[in-house]
Amino acid sequence: MIKSELIDKLAEKENVSRDVAKRIVNTIFDTITDALIHGNRVELREFGVLSVRTRKARAGRNPKTGATVQVAEKKVPFFKAGKAVKQALNKNK
Repeated sequence: MIKSELIDKLAEKENVSRDVAKRIVNTIFDTITDALIHGNRVELREFGVLSVRTRKARAGRNPKTGATVQVAEKKVPFFKAGKAVKQALNKNK
């Protein structure tokens, strides 16, 4: 599912215009992004937890030339699925 499909689904399910649904989805995504930027974790009960992890600096390799390059430390988003999501994914097994 892509963002526009999520907006369409919300508009249909809640019987609101597509513009209202788009503002709601964008507000939620912007709020989650802002929280992660400020180092906070976002816990969505029954769904999962979004947090930021730091990857250490390391030596990498340019695949084209084979030359060793230094890769700087960086922050990456991390998602841990909640119990309800895990159970829903494995329901048919």
